[in-house]
Amino acid sequence: MAKAREFDLHDRLIEHAVRIVKLCEALPNSKTGKHVCSQVLRSGTAPAPNHGEAQSAESPADFVHKLKVALKELRETETWLTIIMKAQLIKPASKLKPLLQETDELISILYRSIETAKKNARMLAVPC
Repeated sequence: MAKAREFDLHDRLIEHAVRIVKLCEALPNSKTGKHVCSQVLRSGTAPAPNHGEAQSAESPADFVHKLKVALKELRETETWLTIIMKAQLIKPASKLKPLLQETDELISILYRSIETAKKNARMLAVPC
């Protein structure tokens, strides 16, 4: 029987970043395409390294802060992906739906992780 693949958020964030990089390569080589590419490339590749930094946080508050930065970048990425879809910079726009869905799922996971970390810190009486 095959072993079930373990959930690894960091791997999932890296895969998300790779998908963003590939998306940028597919954007048009126009003034708009270049601008949108630079914005979504920055926000879409930032969550993985921020999550990696959180793994070496100096305190529970630092851990929460770094996860919040990753969450902020994912929310910005979600906005840029929506702009790309509505502006039809990738055709058909439906090609972006799986990436947008993954972004939404990662947002939910990080939000829940932050809430859990805050709860755990409160149990330890450590301010976040």
